[in-house]
Amino acid sequence: MKSTVSITEGQDSFPALVKAAEKGKVVTVTRHDEPVACVIGHERMSAIAETLEIMGNAAAMHAIAEHKAGRTKFGKLDDIPE
Repeated sequence: MKSTVSITEGQDSFPALVKAAEKGKVVTVTRHDEPVACVIGHERMSAIAETLEIMGNAAAMHAIAEHKAGRTKFGKLDDIPE
């Protein structure tokens, strides 16, 4: 399966597009040689959505930045007071 198909080609080979997406490939769909859509697998789309959710969470992004800067500490769960 090519990585770019026209709408007409996509209509003619829809099952193959879905199989390619299931295998992790992203297929761009064009109209008059201009990209108008992408066919992407559910697993990959879920990962993208989760990443965007994390990126939109200021506290999560701060925690990631702190970890990357080496300013996080790890301990045992048993050491946390109840």
